[in-house]
Amino acid sequence: MRVACLQLDVSTGAPERNLAAARAGLADAAARGVELLVLPEMWPTSFTADVGDALLAASDAARLALVRDAAAAGVAVCGSAYGRSPGGRPTNRLQLFARGAELLAYDKVHLFSPTAEHLAFDAGALPPAVVEWNGARVSGCVCYDLRFPELLRVPFQAGVELILVAAQWPRVRHAHWEALVRARAVESQAFVIACNRTGSAEIGRRRLRLDFPGASMIAGPDGAARVVGGADAGLVVGEIDVAEARALQREVPVRKDQRRDLYRAWSAEG
Repeated sequence: MRVACLQLDVSTGAPERNLAAARAGLADAAARGVELLVLPEMWPTSFTADVGDALLAASDAARLALVRDAAAAGVAVCGSAYGRSPGGRPTNRLQLFARGAELLAYDKVHLFSPTAEHLAFDAGALPPAVVEWNGARVSGCVCYDLRFPELLRVPFQAGVELILVAAQWPRVRHAHWEALVRARAVESQAFVIACNRTGSAEIGRRRLRLDFPGASMIAGPDGAARVVGGADAGLVVGEIDVAEARALQREVPVRKDQRRDLYRAWSAEG
């Protein structure tokens, strides 16, 4: 299976410009035989200081336009954007679409307090689901979620084989990014396709200036970095075979060998 990350220098508050870049990347991906394309976190708009109805509507329109183009091209597409929540504020929502249909929707549970993400978004309260796509069991998470292994234990228990990650992870913590992507692959015994942005921007209400390294990664279920992107915008393409994840899960049966009775007891004692 050919998969790809589309590294973008996401323009803040400019959904039309970001859509144009995403469409160009999608066309390139389709021409190269890519079946699944992962985009960065908040790819239509990035993180803006203020969110109004007009920006939300423009973000929705950009996402739907890309989903239509992806369906026509025969490419499944995943990324995060503004989602709607009963709480009044938007969520940071990861979605996977194939043939125009939404297969997966997950609202980011862990909001990044250094950029005041918790003041602009409602946090999700549900773990990422595991869905079937193209013969693979797929789940996903968003950026900061990578630091919280508890979240991805839920998909692991459900037999996940492919984890999709949309991120805006800064250069200053590049080493953490690499270590965490590979660690989540090892402990889940699954492929991880982690797409990060490029460029630099002032992020969120606190206007924290951050540089972004790209460095999108396709990690194997053994934790090896199979493909790593550079610092420029564009596609990072790799080949995966989920049979490899299944074989490793049989060879090293971590789920079967867990002691969940003890874990529950320890948690209760704590």
